[in-house]
Amino acid sequence: MGYWIAVVDDDALLLRSAKNLLEGYAMRVSCLRSGPALLKFIENNTPDLVILDILMPDMDGFETFHALRELEEKLGRNTTPVIFLSGDNDSATERRGLRDGAADFVRKPIDKEILINRIFKTIESHKTIEILTEKATLDKLTGFMNKASGTEKIAEMCLDHTGALMLFDLDNFKLVNDIYGHDMGDEVLIAFSEILKHNTRDEDVVSRIGGDEFLGFFSGVTSEVAVKSLTGRLNVQIISRCIELMGDDFDLPIGISVGAAFVPKHTRDYTTLFKCADTAMYGAKENGKHGAQIYNEELVVKESENENDLAADLARISRIMEERNEADGAMVIGKEAFYQMYQFSIRFIRRYKKGAAKMLFSLSVGEDDNLSELSSRFIEMLRKKLRISDAIVQIKSDQVLVFLPIITKDETEIVIKRIEESFAEIGIGSAKMEYVTEHISCDANEE
Repeated sequence: MGYWIAVVDDDALLLRSAKNLLEGYAMRVSCLRSGPALLKFIENNTPDLVILDILMPDMDGFETFHALRELEEKLGRNTTPVIFLSGDNDSATERRGLRDGAADFVRKPIDKEILINRIFKTIESHKTIEILTEKATLDKLTGFMNKASGTEKIAEMCLDHTGALMLFDLDNFKLVNDIYGHDMGDEVLIAFSEILKHNTRDEDVVSRIGGDEFLGFFSGVTSEVAVKSLTGRLNVQIISRCIELMGDDFDLPIGISVGAAFVPKHTRDYTTLFKCADTAMYGAKENGKHGAQIYNEELVVKESENENDLAADLARISRIMEERNEADGAMVIGKEAFYQMYQFSIRFIRRYKKGAAKMLFSLSVGEDDNLSELSSRFIEMLRKKLRISDAIVQIKSDQVLVFLPIITKDETEIVIKRIEESFAEIGIGSAKMEYVTEHISCDANEE
């Protein structure tokens, strides 16, 4: 059990009796003689439950209860369950206590069994509610607040705090999903969340508002230098973690673009602040990504100047879509992206009378060898040996499909020989490779 109970009563005899009773059930007990004493105690302590006498001089139980709730809200804490204690037999007093929000009501003289049962029931019910509330307000993958709860909290902070509203977007994140799969994409999101948590303080609030977008309010941050310093650390650390996750040959242009607006410099209205941060974030992306942009009027002027300029729109869209991936070799992509690419390529090939080829490889290893390791090495070998126009997808743990657009039968045979020769270099025990090829001919003159 080990619950921590704060008992508040001006009767020293009752406090002593309650302490002896509760400690007999392995509870930790703090005895307080007044409402103000409880409030001072709560500033630095978080008991599991408060037993609060109603009839006390100077500040009664009802006044103390409401002051407690105001203090908890000010401190940003969850509410502490309260059981009212009273020697008054008036049922109106009990109704008032429960109506005001008390968890329960116990009459004096105290019945030991009733008090213990109600303490256990109240704390367990409160913890269950906290768990359910936490699940409803948190993003399961990252542990940050979800969009609804995070937006509400951050909007409140913008009203009475000074700081920076910052929008974080993972640059080129889609490439991770396409090449390494969605499971690895989730691992990258988790890694970035951990990095962001290590670079925030208790007074900061962060929320995941989309797939790879995060929103944060950083209390007291009012300088461009601080925003760009944070952005620089995040970019260095996310690359390091991606290399840990995907290997030393990881070369995707992953990074973080950040848009920021200052409170109250730009405004205190959350909706306006978000639009400012969003505008700034896209300014960072248009400026080469992997950096931070503070909102300013020039961004708005630039948007206004270009809003009816289709050429400018196309240039902006292209910069956002294009991935700065200069790696050589074939593309390794996920199944969904592969299927869409294949359908488009077949349409192109048939329209322009070009040939193509499909190759399905099956891999096998001995009992003492690692199939996963073989598959990884095999895919990496294919990536380096094939053309940049070719595509690779892992269908099963032991099957890899390759698509070679714009290629003849003779060229396909040359590619197969090159793959057979390179397979021996992988060197994993008794590893074997089988394959089947299919040439797609769209030229009437080609057999």
